[in-house]
Amino acid sequence: MIDWSSIQAVAFDLDGTLVDSVPDLAASANAMRTALGLPELTRETLQSFVGDGLAVMVHRVLTNDYNGRADEILWQRGFAEFVRHYGANLANTTRPFPETEATLQLLRKLALPLAVITNKSERLAVNLLKELNLDAYFSMVVGGDTLPERKPDAAPLLYVAEILGVEPKNMLMVGDSHNDMLAAKAAGCPVVGVSFGYGDMTQLAKDVHTAPDVVVNTLPEIFDALKQHAL
Repeated sequence: MIDWSSIQAVAFDLDGTLVDSVPDLAASANAMRTALGLPELTRETLQSFVGDGLAVMVHRVLTNDYNGRADEILWQRGFAEFVRHYGANLANTTRPFPETEATLQLLRKLALPLAVITNKSERLAVNLLKELNLDAYFSMVVGGDTLPERKPDAAPLLYVAEILGVEPKNMLMVGDSHNDMLAAKAAGCPVVGVSFGYGDMTQLAKDVHTAPDVVVNTLPEIFDALKQHAL
C-alpha cells in the first residue's frame, strides 16, 4: 500500500508510461535493418525489445534476440544509423497516452514537482518531450546516459530525489516495466504500475521483486488518490 499523504514528488517513466513511442522506434529499427540489408521485424517483436535504452535495443534488433549481442562493428554501424533516423523522426507518430497531459496539468495544481526518469538518452528524451509539448511540466529529466547507472539501478531515482529535496520514500515512481519496479524498490520509493504500457503488469505483479504497490488503468487515478489524501 502507498501512503498517499506522504508523497511530495512524482517521477514518471517515459516510453510505455507517458507516451506510446513504439511506432517511431519500430520504424527506425526497421530502417536500420533495411540499411544493413536485413529483413524487417514485426512491431510486436520490436516492442518486446524496448525498455533498456537504445544501445541495448540495437543489439536486440540486429540479432532478433532479446539477449543477443551483435558483432561490435555491426553494432556501431547499426547504432549510428538508428540514432540518425530516430533523432530525425522522434515524434512522427509518437503520442502521449490518453489523459497523460490532463493528468500532468492536474498534478501541477497540487504543486508537486514532477520528473522523468527514462532509459532513453537524455537528449532524445528532452527533445521528444519538447516535440510533444510536455517538457514544461517537468522539473528535471534523467536519461539512461545522465548518470553512469540507469534503471533498474536505484541511482537515477536517488539522484532525482536528492535534487528535488525529498526523501526517496516520499517520491512516487510511475512506470510500466520491470526496470521501473526494480529501481523503485531498490531506491525505497513507492511505485505505481500502469496496466496500459509495454510491460505485462499482471506477470510483474506475481513476483515480489517486481510487484508494484498499486496498479492503475489510467493516469488520472494517481491524481485522484493524491488529491483525496491531500484533503
